[in-house]
Amino acid sequence: METTSLARGSAQRPMQAAATAPTGNAVEVAAPASSLIFLGTGCSGALPHVRCLIQPSTPPCAVCSQALTLPPERNPNYRCNTSLLIDYCENDGIHKYILIDVGKTFREQVLRWFVHHKVPSVDSIILTHEHADAILGLDDAWLVHPSNHKNEIGHVPVFLTQFTMDSVGARFPYLVKQKMGEGNEETRVAQLDWTIIESDVDKPFVSSGLEFVPLPVMHGEGYVCLGFLFGRKARVAYLSDVSRILPRTEHEISKSGAGQLDLLILETNRLHGVGHARSCHLTFTESLDTIRRICPKKALLIGMNHEFEHHRENHILAEWSDREGIPVQLAHDGLRIFIDL
Repeated sequence: METTSLARGSAQRPMQAAATAPTGNAVEVAAPASSLIFLGTGCSGALPHVRCLIQPSTPPCAVCSQALTLPPERNPNYRCNTSLLIDYCENDGIHKYILIDVGKTFREQVLRWFVHHKVPSVDSIILTHEHADAILGLDDAWLVHPSNHKNEIGHVPVFLTQFTMDSVGARFPYLVKQKMGEGNEETRVAQLDWTIIESDVDKPFVSSGLEFVPLPVMHGEGYVCLGFLFGRKARVAYLSDVSRILPRTEHEISKSGAGQLDLLILETNRLHGVGHARSCHLTFTESLDTIRRICPKKALLIGMNHEFEHHRENHILAEWSDREGIPVQLAHDGLRIFIDL
């Protein structure tokens, strides 16, 4: 899979590597040490959609059928639950790995992308909300805990709202009570330290040395989900589950508000139509309208269902980007973006 760079002053296309410095000595610009790894870019059911393979239509689903002929690492339409891993490197050169959401496909994502990108462990976890595609992988979180020379796993902080905490406690009481299983390491449970955060843009928190600003959004009427704004050098906003952006959040991430984003990572769940009052996700048209309003320097789309064919939609987005002056593409599982945070 491709490894790409996104840094201040880089070319307009979001997938293009940083350029060399325009000096007479031809000094190269050092590649950013931090990066974003897209562990998953799909919807809750993930892709391929199981029903498309066990009960195929006529003609068969073109997107899901690719899973029968292409391995996942060569198939950008193979999409696990939406999840982002932030590889944050401070000035001391030490890397910290911050995981946003631990969904139903977490173990598969670890086997595929932690191994591929040589990620040794996770230092902290942030949860956007309590739906299955965001938390059901918590039971396997111990697999990526830091460990010492005695193979003893360390504690990992988890940042979440009280509402999400209540749901996690009901589903995983043994994780919340912090009880170790008896016997060998196969019976271990994750050692997690729970920290409650507020759904308030004025109440940031620090995870593994990096500050995050909560961005409350609607995920269906009456249900608040969190996105996050982070980055000291480059401003990045991550909105993975959203049907409507609240005014205070939109001001915080808009060019016309608190300042232009370097990168907006935004969901687009359905290719056709527009949402209605009970919709829980943005459609393709609504996502592009949102990007136009917020006006980031670049944007990447995530959360796609099987209506989206990666290459076809990116061709359409290239034309839209040229017309609107905002580079936008679909992300894909395994994508790594190098960026100054």
